[in-house]
Amino acid sequence: MESWLIRLLLTAGAFLMVAVCSAAQNDPSPSRGLLLVANKGDHTLGIIDPVEGREIATVEDGGITGHEVAASPDGRRAFVPIYGNSGVGSPGTDGRTVAVIDLATHKLIDTLNLGKPLRPHCAVFGPQNGLLYITTELADSVTIIDPSSLRILGSVPTGQPESHMLAITHDGKRGYTSNVHVGTISVLDLEARQKIAVIHVSPHVQRIALSVDDRWVFTADQTQPQLAVIDTSTNEVTKWVPLAGLAYGTGATLDGKWLLVTLPKLGKVAVVDLSSMSVVRSVEVPKAPQEVLVRPDNQVAYVSCDASKKVAAINLQTWNVDQLIDAGRSADGLAWARAFE
Repeated sequence: MESWLIRLLLTAGAFLMVAVCSAAQNDPSPSRGLLLVANKGDHTLGIIDPVEGREIATVEDGGITGHEVAASPDGRRAFVPIYGNSGVGSPGTDGRTVAVIDLATHKLIDTLNLGKPLRPHCAVFGPQNGLLYITTELADSVTIIDPSSLRILGSVPTGQPESHMLAITHDGKRGYTSNVHVGTISVLDLEARQKIAVIHVSPHVQRIALSVDDRWVFTADQTQPQLAVIDTSTNEVTKWVPLAGLAYGTGATLDGKWLLVTLPKLGKVAVVDLSSMSVVRSVEVPKAPQEVLVRPDNQVAYVSCDASKKVAAINLQTWNVDQLIDAGRSADGLAWARAFE
């Protein structure tokens, strides 16, 4: 080969390598970021470095107490609804605020007052419009917030009491709330801000999750050890998945293959094969597992363990617990904050 051609190819290769390295630096790996955990018992937001496997900061959330947390799409802020000092449907204080925490400075930078006691609980960002949707139990609604201005833009009625948790489809058009002690799921048109349907499941349900293709909604029956599977095309319960114990939180892996289901009284996470809708294995974790969060690279699932002050990191390739990360008292809600420069 001619020497001039060899030099040309080497030069082109060098430029290509620089371009690839530059692109990699400007496009952080989905495994980079921060794991956020709502420490109910400490009234703090825990900020965890998942690589080091340790809590690097805690931030007072300014109220009693935050159960759930959502991270802004740019990874810079966390939003913690202040629910109150009791459980769903139990007497106690009625929260009315949302704490806004800066994840770079680890400081509480603002507090949104919702204007009246509402028991705000689960916060979810709209995947398309970037608006913040928060379940507001005492108003039987989901409140819509502009996260930049902290203005309340309106609400969506759920038509049911105790609308506790919320899941939103990838196109941002549909929302689903679990309504705890009435045992129902509300189906919401988030664009029209209307209730579409109410699905009766059992006398008592908890938590909610969607499959990655938005075909199925999952919620845990609290009267029998089983998981309800709802077809989103018909808004009907079409399957029941038998479990070893009463379930709580659920989370689907991003490849669409598995659903992880926490079994608090057993200290286990059941793994459901979504092709067969059956449990194929279980993973032992510390006491009282609550919520499941799958990391954006689909390599790890984090499970908050309420009674243990731990977050378990489950390797989704080996199904082993690779890390037990110290968290605060009554670790519950989880969120992933993407890395930012």
